[in-house]
Amino acid sequence: MDEIVAQSLKKWPNVPHCYGWLALDARGCWRMRDQDTQNADLAGDKIAHAALIGFINRNYDSDEKGRWYFQNGPQRVYVNLEIAPYIARTDPQQGFLLHTGQALDRIDAAWLSDSGRLLLHFSDSGRARIAALDDRDLAQCLPALRIGDAPVGDLQLMAWMEGNAEPLSLAYREQRIPVDRIAQEDVAGRFGFTLRPQPDSAPTERNG
Repeated sequence: MDEIVAQSLKKWPNVPHCYGWLALDARGCWRMRDQDTQNADLAGDKIAHAALIGFINRNYDSDEKGRWYFQNGPQRVYVNLEIAPYIARTDPQQGFLLHTGQALDRIDAAWLSDSGRLLLHFSDSGRARIAALDDRDLAQCLPALRIGDAPVGDLQLMAWMEGNAEPLSLAYREQRIPVDRIAQEDVAGRFGFTLRPQPDSAPTERNG
C-alpha cells in the first residue's frame, strides 16, 4: 500500500465503501463502470492511464470475506471480477507475469477448467492467491503441459479434459506441477473469492 494511502486511512477512517464502479476483466484490464454502465450490466471502459493503473495495482488487496478492492485514499473501492482476482500472462524473460506486474517465481498448484482456462495457485506474503491465465496465452503454454515427459498434443489434451486418467503436469522453471480438473463455475467458491462484492448492512457501506 502506498504511504499516502495509509496516512489518509488514519486521517479519514470511516469513508463509505464503494461498489460496482471498478472491474477487472478476464484479460487483466481495469475497467471503470459509471452508473449507466452498471444499470446496463456492461463491462465498462478500459482504464488506459499508466499512472492510474500503477496506483490501482499497488493498492489492490482483499478483505476477510474474499472481496477484492482498490484502496483509493481513504475509500475502499470494491472490484467486480470477471474470472479471478489475478490475471497471468506469459513473458519471455519472466515466465508468468501477473496483471499487477509481479512475476511468479514459484507456482504451488495448477488447474485446467472445463472452459479451457489455466489457473495458477501461488503465495504472496504468506497468503494463498489464484490467477487465471489470459486466454490469448494458452497456446504459448501448451508445450509446457506434459503427459509423462512429453508435451501434450491437442488430441491428448482434449481426451484429458474429457476424463482421461493419464496425469497432466505443467513444467515451469525447475518445477513439475500437477494439473487438476475444475469446473469453471466452481472456481470462485473453491478459492474463496467473490466475483461481485456486495455491501454489508453496516452504515458505512454504500453502492456507487
